[in-house]
Amino acid sequence: MNTMEKKRKNIKNKIMWNKTKQYFVDMWKYVWSKTTVDEKAIATVKEIKKRYKLTTDELRDVAKAIKEVGNQVGDIDNALRGEERKGRKNEIK
Repeated sequence: MNTMEKKRKNIKNKIMWNKTKQYFVDMWKYVWSKTTVDEKAIATVKEIKKRYKLTTDELRDVAKAIKEVGNQVGDIDNALRGEERKGRKNEIK
């Protein structure tokens, strides 16, 4: 082999190596680009958990309000009978 053939072979090897490297880089990017489905699923789960927490907090508030209304329903018939109001007294100014 003379020097010219060695240079050509060396150049061919470099070109082949660069193409192989680029192929693996492209494949790596392709594989990781498919993870967007996973990322979307994770984001959806986070959103569901957030909405669940907000919904349970709101239902807890509604239950508390209903309980308070239930406690005050008994005061209506007392008021109709003319009884004094229970609870805080009105301040005299």
